[in-house]
Order: sequence, then structure tokens, then C-alpha cells
Amino acid sequence: MKVDRFGESFIWGASISAAQTESATDSGGKGPSIWDEFCNRPSRFFKKHPIKNSEHLKNSADFYNHYKKDIDHLKFIGFKHFRFSIAWARVMPDGENINLEGFEFYQSIVAYCLKNDITPWITLYHWDLPLALEKKGGWTNPEIVNWFDHYSKTCIQYLPNVKNWILLNEPSVFVGAGYFFGIHAPGRKGVTPFIKALHHANLCINKTYYSLKNINPDLNVGSSFSFTHIESTDSKPQNKKAAKLADTLINRLFFEPIIGKGYPIENIKLFSKSQKNYLKKDEYLLKTPLDFIGVQNYTRELFKYNFLNPLLPIKHIPASKRTKELTMMNWEIHPPSIYHTLIKLSQYQLNTPLYITENGIALNDVIGNNGIQDYQRIIFYQSHLQEVLNAKDEGVDIKGYFTWSLIDNFEWAEGYEPRFGLIHVDFVTKKRTLKESAQWFNQFLGRKLDSTLK
Repeated sequence: MKVDRFGESFIWGASISAAQTESATDSGGKGPSIWDEFCNRPSRFFKKHPIKNSEHLKNSADFYNHYKKDIDHLKFIGFKHFRFSIAWARVMPDGENINLEGFEFYQSIVAYCLKNDITPWITLYHWDLPLALEKKGGWTNPEIVNWFDHYSKTCIQYLPNVKNWILLNEPSVFVGAGYFFGIHAPGRKGVTPFIKALHHANLCINKTYYSLKNINPDLNVGSSFSFTHIESTDSKPQNKKAAKLADTLINRLFFEPIIGKGYPIENIKLFSKSQKNYLKKDEYLLKTPLDFIGVQNYTRELFKYNFLNPLLPIKHIPASKRTKELTMMNWEIHPPSIYHTLIKLSQYQLNTPLYITENGIALNDVIGNNGIQDYQRIIFYQSHLQEVLNAKDEGVDIKGYFTWSLIDNFEWAEGYEPRFGLIHVDFVTKKRTLKESAQWFNQFLGRKLDSTLK
């Protein structure tokens, strides 16, 4: 497989997010986010700390003070596109009023990207809601639609040189993990907060898309979605039906309303009649002609029928119980998943370009005498890129690929043990070290690596 098989116009980039890499949680006028508060929650005798090893996002890669070095590395690896996010609480500490120093930081990043012929792609929301807004209800408050719209319009006003915008990063994850299971910030649990947060996130995509396009029709505005490939454990009808329900809850529920197909909720017994009505009442507002769709895929999951739970008759079979091919996140390594995801999306016949905005693997990378020999990551990328190419060759309109991630980061509730980066970060000294996978990408993309950056 050679890079030219993807075509000259195919773009290559790497991604990070603000909350996972910036550190500097109280620098430059930044206000607290829901993840600052989540990390600060005390451990109790009967209740574990919500973050593994009681770690805190303030101790991450310090991109705030090292962004030039990281962009230099990105350039020398050979990427021409850089996806990063804005910390809402850095530019609006209370969620609504402007902090100029915060915007000046992102203006500096954009300027440095453009100076180095790197195209910035900015994600407006990558899970770090200002704590002040969460205290008003956060994503369960209908006013979030107006808050997010105001914030987004302000961002494009202060960053006029940015063309490519991603509205929300993986609503299924920040809504599901944060407002249903309570394992991510803000730590809420239950069907009702989940339903409200889900619907308001979809309304945000619609309203803000039109707001940004009305200000500047030339902007390239999309949103990214998590797509997990779902299969049944076998071909038994009840297990296939369970897998279909799981696919509805994990994938279709967050994507199909945006493409005009409405909420696929008729057969979900978990949702009450009033909750279904809440979702349906504004359904006509949700169809959004996004300029592109960000596709994020990491693995597949298997499900079977569970007769013990009549409201949600599905049972998840953890990857650890069925394979040894696992990442540090205990996700199955299954390259065909990304192919099946792309083919399934193409069957919607949307005529909307697709970009892989995240794909990568978490490993336990260790620096040795010969650097960081993360050959498993190289194999992961080789196999997944081949599957992307297979889908592209079959006519799927895939325009680009962003790795996750450029640098090692704070991996939410999993803390710092799982490392996704092409660049190793010593979280104490903040020293950067290129991994073998970074050098593989350099060779694949056809750039000569500057040895001084190793």
C-alpha cells in the first residue's frame, strides 16, 4: 500500500483535544470546566475516584506552552492538517462572556499553523463544558442551544482565518458516558438526563450549522460522530435483533436525526412515552445538510439477547472475554470495523464527503535503548488504512484521514496509562519523543524526517 493510492487530493492529518492536552487549567484567565471539577472530586472509602489512579487533566502534555514544538513535529512527520479543539471555558470562563487572552492563545496556534502551511481544523466542543453552564443544567437545559450558538459564532469571529469547523465531537460518548452511565463528566446518571442531553446536542448541530453558514457561506462546517461496528454473537434471530437494538442505541440514535431520518426509537422499551414525545416534538428541526461528516471508529462490539432485562434486552460481550487482540483500552483490534462502518454510511446515499477524524490505538509505550518501538501501532495503522482504501476503491466518498492522536494525552476516566500518541510525552518533564509509528508515517507520507526532532 502506497500513499498515492489514496489520490493527490486526499488529506492527511493528526488530532488532539484541548482538555486532554493543554494542561494550564487555571492559566490565561481560563475558567473551570466540568472535567476540572470531575478530576477534583474526592475519593471516599466506599467510592472510587472517577479517574484511574486519581489523576488530573492539569498534568497532561502542556500543549498550552509547547504548541509550537508539537506543530513542528506534526509538520516534519508529514501531516498537512491539524485538528484541535477550543476549550470553551478558556475563551468564555463562565460560558458566555469573552476572555480575550483565551482567544489570543488560539489565534497564535492558527497563525503558527498557517505560517508552516498546516491547515487548521477546529472542533468547537470536545467535551469540556464550562462548569458555570453545567450548574445551570448543562446539556439537559434547552438554553444550551443558544449558549453553544453564541459561543460558536464568537469563535469564528475571533478566528477568521479558519475555514474548517467541527461542531460537536462524538455526541454519543459525551452524552452516554456523561449523562446516562455517569462515568465521564459531569457524572450524571439516568434515562431522563440522557434523553434531554441527546436532543439538545442534535439541536445544537442544526442551529449552529445554519448560524455559521449564514455568517460565512464559504466555511466548511461538519460534525464528528462515533461509529462502533456492532455484530451479534451468532446468527440466531434473537441475538441479531439484540445487536440491531444495540446499533440503534450506540450509533443510529445520534446520527440519523441529523440526516433527516428522525429518531429510531419506536422499539426501544427503555424510553417512556413522554421521553419519546420529548425527542419527537422538535424532530423537524434536526435535519442538517452538513458539509462533511467526521467518522470516528476504533473497534467492534458484540451483543446477544438478554431475557433478564425486558426494558433493554441486550447483553454486551466484552472484548476481553473473546479475544487477546486488545488495546490498552480493552478494545478489540478489528481492522474490518472501519471498512464496514464506511460501507454502511455510504448506503445512506447522502452525497456528503466523509473524513476519518479519529482512528488510533492505545498502547503501553515504554522508552527503551532504541527509542519507542511501537510496532503494534504501525501494524494497526497499516491494516486500518488498507480497509479505508478498500472502501474508497468501492466508491465511498472518503476525503481524508486524521490519526488519534498526535501526542500522548489525558485519556479521560482512564487517566494516563493508555497512550494513543505518535509522539511520546513524559508527563513530568513534558519531553517529547517520536515513536517508531511517527517515523513510519513520515516514510509513508514521503517526507524526510529531521533527525534533530527524534
